[in-house]
Amino acid sequence: MNITVVGTGYVGLVTGTCLAETGNHVICVDIDEVKVQKMKSGIVPIYEPHLDSLFERNIKQGRLTFTTNLSEAVENAKIIFLALPTPPGEDGSADLSYILGVADNLGKLIKDYKVIVDKSTVPVGTADKVREAIAKHAKVEFDVVSNPEFLREGFAVDDFLKPDRVVIGTSSAKAQKVMEELYKPYVRQGNPIIIMDERSAELTKYAANAFLATKITFMNEIANLCEKVGADVDAVRIGIGSDARIGKRFLFPGIGYGGSCFPKDVQALAKSSSDVNYSFKILEAVMNVNDKQKTIIIPKIKNYFKNNLKGKKIAIWGLAFKPDTDDIREAPALYIINELINEGVQISAYDPEAMNNVRNLLGDKIVYATNEYDALREADALIITTEWSLFRTPDFDKMAQLLNNKIIFDGRNLYDLQQMKNLGFYYSSIGREIVK
Repeated sequence: MNITVVGTGYVGLVTGTCLAETGNHVICVDIDEVKVQKMKSGIVPIYEPHLDSLFERNIKQGRLTFTTNLSEAVENAKIIFLALPTPPGEDGSADLSYILGVADNLGKLIKDYKVIVDKSTVPVGTADKVREAIAKHAKVEFDVVSNPEFLREGFAVDDFLKPDRVVIGTSSAKAQKVMEELYKPYVRQGNPIIIMDERSAELTKYAANAFLATKITFMNEIANLCEKVGADVDAVRIGIGSDARIGKRFLFPGIGYGGSCFPKDVQALAKSSSDVNYSFKILEAVMNVNDKQKTIIIPKIKNYFKNNLKGKKIAIWGLAFKPDTDDIREAPALYIINELINEGVQISAYDPEAMNNVRNLLGDKIVYATNEYDALREADALIITTEWSLFRTPDFDKMAQLLNNKIIFDGRNLYDLQQMKNLGFYYSSIGREIVK
């Protein structure tokens, strides 16, 4: 099947590459000429585990190509995916200008039947707007489908190739048949292709992300309460996670959620609700709690150093919003860094993948270490903000030698409390007792 993917951001590139992997011929379109040239040369512009090998293989075999020419890309395509950014506005609403701009152009370009697929996360009613934008100019039949993505950064390739479910929003039997044929290779183990109307599909994506963000935030509130009453959040987590109705996932407390999806999608769903005069109070609380949670570790640091942080050197392990990605969008580490800089702290940071992105954002405001231990040299304390695997079993003796003080503020609860006691560290985590 000939497929066009418009937009080569995180979703577009993973989608295009994984569609090519099952034998489709995919053309990815982007307006960034430099980026397109790099991709033609085999350079993957994002970090995502296992994507590079699929990317290289499908380019070599001629199934995955790149262009800046939209007209050329859509001419022979049966399906056109729109994987374009929908950045939040100041009021939290999703900006649809990129999607509707391309839709307007598509109406002028398509010469035969096409299935236009909204892959971006978009508010309820976007499919109608895309259909209207195309219909203004189109002189041929077409269908607009909502097909939200459920890709987790760090697991996106597996999520696409072996999805829990595929959601297809369409009222067209013809488009439904095309989409079912496309996704058949990905659901051979029996996971469902769920057909629904376009508006329900659009809301499904927002509802899924908002629910997961709520689950994370609820557990962070429980962790904060644990610190007040002397309970252990790990014990509570295990106790409630064993209930099949609740489940074990997304119950790990920490310093808040970040990334490109949860913050944006929660805001957009709250704004969409407000637009129809519905006050989504749970989401308002989730956003407020998460904003505070990102820097909840700062008062603990200030308290330890008796509100005298000026001139201190603090090491930070982790800059990405989660492990196995280089994505720093809404990363808690950035909020912590900004607070510490304002307090006159010198920061030395290390992250396996995200340092270039932070350097592009912050420049020389912080020091970028060559490895995790280099970041610790003569630091007065360590803060852990991302749970990368290499931080889970470090050389604690080496850490003790490099740090000025054996002090760790752990925003991801990586270490066992008894082990920290035995090693003689001051260890402050989330929702657990402080080891002194």
